[in-house]
This record gives sequence, C-alpha cells and structure tokens, in this order.
Amino acid sequence: MKKYAIYGAGSLGTVLGAYITKNGREIELINRNAAHVQALNERGARITGTVEMTVPVKAITPDQMSGKYDVILLLTKQLQNREVVTMLKDFLQDDGVIVTLQNGLPEPEIAEIVGANRTMGCVVEWGATLKEPGVCILTSEVDSLSFHMGKMEGISDEQFKTVKALLELMCPVHEEQNLLGARWSKLLINATFSGLGTVIGGTFGAVSGNKKARNVAIRCMKECIDVGHAAGATFAPVQGKNITKLFYYKSACKRFIATMLIPIAMKKHRNIEPSMLQDLKKGKPCEIEAINGVITAWGKKCDVATPINDRIVEVVKKIQAGELKAELSNLELFNDLL
Repeated sequence: MKKYAIYGAGSLGTVLGAYITKNGREIELINRNAAHVQALNERGARITGTVEMTVPVKAITPDQMSGKYDVILLLTKQLQNREVVTMLKDFLQDDGVIVTLQNGLPEPEIAEIVGANRTMGCVVEWGATLKEPGVCILTSEVDSLSFHMGKMEGISDEQFKTVKALLELMCPVHEEQNLLGARWSKLLINATFSGLGTVIGGTFGAVSGNKKARNVAIRCMKECIDVGHAAGATFAPVQGKNITKLFYYKSACKRFIATMLIPIAMKKHRNIEPSMLQDLKKGKPCEIEAINGVITAWGKKCDVATPINDRIVEVVKKIQAGELKAELSNLELFNDLL
C-alpha cells in the first residue's frame, strides 16, 4: 500500500488533504503547529468559504514521521527548502517523489537534493486562508479549482500517473509539458496580485478593484513577461487563458484595454488573501524573495529593468521590518513609476 503525505499542511495543504481524504485516499497532514495538528485530529479539517465540509483526517508533527513515503506533497515556504528537503530525503522511497506545490521556481534546488528523477512540480491555481487551528477558508470558486503539473527529467509515467490520480481527488489536473512556462505564469500572477495585495494589505480583489492598483499591476505584469521571455520561458495558459495575449502591451491603447480586463480575470479568485500578507499578520517573515524577488533577480541576469517589482520588494520588506503598514496609501510610493 502506497504511503502519502502533505508536508507543510497549512491553509492550502489542509484543504487539499481534506479533499483527498474525503474522496477515499489516506494521507498524512504534517505540520509543525501542534495546536493545528491537535485540532485536525480531534475535530477534523473544517473547510469553509466557497464550500462547507468537515472531514476526519490524520495529522502529525514532523517528529512523528516514520517509514518512507511514495509521494510527499511539499507546501512549506521556499525559504526553508534546503533544510526541509534534505530532511525529507530520508523519508522518501527510492522511487518516491517530492511534488512541490510552492511558489516561485523551486524545482531545480529540490532536484539538486533528491534527484531530478524524484522531483515533480505542480502549480496551484486556487487559494485558501487558515482561519484558526483546524479551520481553513477556501477563497476560490469551486468551479475554478485546478492544478497544472509537470515533471523533471527521469520521472516515470507510473510516478506521474500516481501523483495525478492523487491530486485529481480534489480537482482537475492539467498535464503540463511546459513546466517552466507554467511556473512563470503562476509567478506573474503571484508577483502581481500577492505582491501588490501585500503592499496594500488586501485581497486579490482589492488589487483588481482599485484603479490605481490596476495601473501598477499591469506594469508589473509587463515586467514579468519581459523578464520571462528574456529568460527563455514561453508562458503557459492559465485556466485556458493566454495571459501574454491578454495582458502584454506595447502601446498606451493596449495597456488601457489590458488594465480593464484585470477585474474580469480575477473575478473567481478575488477573495484570495496573499500568503505573504497572511505571514506578515502572524509576525512571520514572508517569501517576497521567492516571488517578486525572482523577477528582480532574473531581470538583473537578463538586463531587463524591473522598477515596479523592485519597488514591491522594497515596500514589502519595509512592512516586514515594521517601517510601514500594509495599507492602500502605499500605492502613493509608486507615483514616480507610473
């Protein structure tokens, strides 16, 4: 019998674990938060928001891990990858896989530790928030839930099918031949809406619903696309939509049209609260370097200017340091770039 785990079962992992368990597959939810683990074991995983369900699940803390896993779905912050993946390597079957559902471009570092033949990537196209121990809010509409999954070289068809079947217990899984392109597409969404959402202290909808925030957002998108193209990426469609065709511009007219499309594109995800903002509210360091910081780093490598992303990184770091508050007035800090 195969053994499965979600390591870093916070908001996304708890929702995913609840769906997988509800639909007949046993999976361990692993989290360092003892109160969250206790609540999950005693009361089950309660998922609210766009769905309402409570599912009995099996949850443990990392020190309770035993045996070897066939699939580990990784949902910790990318900042911890070197330490976490090195530890997880000892709990992975020889033909087991670590599937990263993280932000940014995490696959190369993971493959360096456990091998490309045990590394898969999955782009999560929905959002959730941890309300309290054992209780999560699914913030995306149910009909808009999906994954885009790809693999590193050496992953077998059997490994791929196993992971795909596991994730399909929650929602559709799109097989992605262009994993790098899917990663860049998700990075564009996160850099724009998570980055700016954290800057203003609001949801994706708060960004898409504010005229000035949209004006910053469309410029952020263009920078991401310019950098991605310079890095050799071909952006993959997001839920069937060609984001470069929708949001890239070379003229003021096309920029105006693209800006107007933002609220429509974000309609079913408007309630997502950026994970970076959630971290800052809890007094934790956020992963700005793994999101907008990736754009700025690749921009420097490829000699592409990224002033909007540079400023987002700067502002978020000041919020993290307590020098600024996450609030709408921070948009004034972008005036000189518009």
